[in-house]
Amino acid sequence: MDKKELIKRLEDIEWEDFEVKEAKSEIPKSSWPTVSAFSNTSGGWLIFGVKKLGKSYEITGVRNPEKIEQDFTTALRSGKFNKKIKPLCKKYDFEKKTVLIFYIPQKTSKDKPVYYGETNKNTFIRTGSGDQRATAEEIDSFYRHAAFEDKNKELTSLKLKDLDTKTIEQFRNFFASKNPAHRYLKLKDKGFLEKMGALKNDRVTYAGLLVFGTEDALGSELVNYRIDYIEIPGISFSDGETRYTFRLNSEKNLYRSFFDIYERLSPKIEVPFKLTNGVRDDDPPHLQALREALVNLLMHTDYFSPANARIRFFTDRIEFFNPGGLPKPLEYILKEDYSQPRNFYVAKMFRFLKLSEGQGSGFHKMINGWKKYYKKPIIESGFDYYKIVFPLKPSKTREKITDKTTDKTTDKTTDKTTDKTQNIIALLKQNPFFTAKEIGEKLSLTEEGARYYLKKLRKSGAIKRTGSRRKGKWELKK
Repeated sequence: MDKKELIKRLEDIEWEDFEVKEAKSEIPKSSWPTVSAFSNTSGGWLIFGVKKLGKSYEITGVRNPEKIEQDFTTALRSGKFNKKIKPLCKKYDFEKKTVLIFYIPQKTSKDKPVYYGETNKNTFIRTGSGDQRATAEEIDSFYRHAAFEDKNKELTSLKLKDLDTKTIEQFRNFFASKNPAHRYLKLKDKGFLEKMGALKNDRVTYAGLLVFGTEDALGSELVNYRIDYIEIPGISFSDGETRYTFRLNSEKNLYRSFFDIYERLSPKIEVPFKLTNGVRDDDPPHLQALREALVNLLMHTDYFSPANARIRFFTDRIEFFNPGGLPKPLEYILKEDYSQPRNFYVAKMFRFLKLSEGQGSGFHKMINGWKKYYKKPIIESGFDYYKIVFPLKPSKTREKITDKTTDKTTDKTTDKTTDKTQNIIALLKQNPFFTAKEIGEKLSLTEEGARYYLKKLRKSGAIKRTGSRRKGKWELKK
């Protein structure tokens, strides 16, 4: 901040990263909560020698600037706080009145919470343009965040045998389809998982548990682990005749949860008919945006939080709720393409599968991709969560669809489902005793995905189930 910018800021209302103190002859006690808040949130400028009068400011000056500067920086570096703080210091003179400016940097997740005195009850966070004492829950969240920089590579008590072999096989097959010449393909499972960050010293990392773990293993290490997907027939829970029409409480690993949810979610999104180089485009930007949001949720969720990751599909919007705050303000992330995944090795694995963007561009892909077809997504964030809302109302720039185009669009959105259902019918003609799990394996679907298409076929009357669930069979409409 230079002198010109200081004057400009003083003419405006107080910013979130800007706090003034009169500090004529000593350091105000109110400075310490501000230092804590800036350190714990996004950093900010603390200015001594300025008095706030309503929405205006008066430069009063500091009487003994050298002493106050020395006392202040010494306090920040020598035990006043639980972490050493190294501020950037500047001094300006305004008509013989000296103003001291200190930039308090944001600490890394590993060094938070920052508090003064002997108790973490003196932990503060910045909300709006004020300092707020952190709640017990927010302080707990700081400690979880601090652990997360190493948590996803931390070792569990589990071994390779505790991971789900089917998931490992499916992951490797998908990896090979996206990286057909990659050197990791020559490795056996143990070596491959070590390269992915899933195994270390013959033990499973938390990242490996999250991506490849069995339900029993996940439950033993992560007591509150669950990812919710809910379809609600209205704009709120109380709006419809029933609270929800479909609910998936996934306690499966992240790899299987992704495909279970995406295979349920993607057929519900309108995909216009479009040819690219003579080939029908099955993956337009707004569908990519939704996929990015799902992967983003799985990569960045705080799996030790008492809250659960949640996707809610309303009639007018889709909401992705992520327990765990953003590492930086959204404006900074978008401007700088900043990327700091909460679960680094989980993010690495999904990027190897080419299911997620790197280099911080995921938010751009979500926003820009979605607004090509619908209204711009809304991103809300708090200290320990963020939520991405995808409106289902078409954007103003979207062209009006003629009846002919609508017919093509309808054909397009149903083609994918039709192909799957026809393949299932062909399988049942061969063997009417096939289970949903066996159908899924033969068609590269999850068991949940196969059940979804079987349900569609039953609803249409194309098939029906006779006999018991375990020993029954499928009958085809003649």
